[in-house]
This record gives sequence, structure tokens and C-alpha cells, in this order.
Amino acid sequence: MSDTESTLITGTEHDLLDPFEVRVLAVLAEKEALTPDNYPLSLNALTNGCNQLSSRDPVMSLSESTVQDVVQRLIQRRYVSEVRQAGARVIKYEHRMRMKWVLEQDKLAILTILMLRGVQTAGEIRARSGRIHEFATVADVEQGLQFLIDKYPPLVARLARAPGTKEVRYAHLLGGEGAVERQESATSFSSAVEMPHQDRVTQLEDEVAKLRAEVERLSAQFEEFMKQFE
Repeated sequence: MSDTESTLITGTEHDLLDPFEVRVLAVLAEKEALTPDNYPLSLNALTNGCNQLSSRDPVMSLSESTVQDVVQRLIQRRYVSEVRQAGARVIKYEHRMRMKWVLEQDKLAILTILMLRGVQTAGEIRARSGRIHEFATVADVEQGLQFLIDKYPPLVARLARAPGTKEVRYAHLLGGEGAVERQESATSFSSAVEMPHQDRVTQLEDEVAKLRAEVERLSAQFEEFMKQFE
């Protein structure tokens, strides 16, 4: 049995989260670091964070009522707390991941980025986590990842290298084995269809040139055909 397989099996012992619950928790953790003056978050701010177009994979479109339902589930399971500030009519919300899993900020940052962006390498996590926590080196990220892998039950899995790649990839285990497989499939698909902008332009130019050549060939054939009737 591979390291990934054994990790995934152990990971099923989690109190599993669905994709909406993962997104809500990750947004709360992200905004705690990025916008501390506006944290805890109101329901409206939390919904906007969940539906944000940048730094999200996948992009979601959740209604405020859906986010409210998700928040209530997370409160019941003690992942989230309500905050009622003196003189404020709006209820706000904060995550409890740091306490629930005994995580320091560097480990929480790694987990948050994996929750927001799906399967990633250690280098990608370092590049994307700077505003939440600044890692000096990729090795520091790898050390944090190993901590999350070694927890019981583990919070992160080390995945097998994808064909044609050199770097190891990682995924969070909060949604269980099936969720990790879906994350892998989505990442593989994105990698397969992703192409740098210049390469796309070049490819389109080549296709246009081929089409023009084909049109010219057919036009010449048609002219030869019409000469038979002159």
C-alpha cells in the first residue's frame, strides 16, 4: 500500500466536511489574516469571500441563505463561533480551526491555501500563502506539510507525482478520499488544457494559416472544375 493510500484511509476518520463547509472555513481563516480590522466576518462579507473570483479553485456562487445554512452546521460542530459585538446589530462569525486542530499560524496558512486552491506543490503553496504567512523557503512549507500529514487523523495527504511532473503535490483531507480524488482529477484536467498565452496565439495563427491554405486549394479546384463548362 502506498503512502498516499494509507494516508487517505486514515483520513476517512475525520468528521468530514462538504465542499461548501471547506470553503466557508477557509474564507474565515484567510480573511482573519488579510483583513483583521474587518474580522470576524458578517454573513454578507463571508458570502462575498466564498464567491470571490480570484484565489479560488473552484470558483463558487453561493447564495447568502446557503452560506447561512453552512455556518449553522459548522457552529453545531464547533468549527465556527458566533460573535455578538456590543452595540452591533449584525452577527459575525469566526473560525475555530486553530483551536480544534492545535495549529500554529504557519500550519493554518498551509491548510487554508489547500482548502482554497485545491491540489498544489509546496512551491505553489509558498507563492500563494505570502499574505497569510510568509515562508522563508520551500523547505519550511514542506516541514509544515509534514506536520499536517503526521497528525492523527492527518489533515493533509502527499499525493503521487503526476505523469510528466517532477514535484510532489499535496491535498487536504477534510473532505475524505473521494474529495481528494476529485481534486486530483480537476487539477489534472486543468494542467492538460492549460497553455501559456503566447502558445495559444501561435496555435491559433497556425490554424488560421492552415484554413487559408485549404480555402485556396478548394478555390483552385473549383476553378478547374468550372473550366470544363466554358
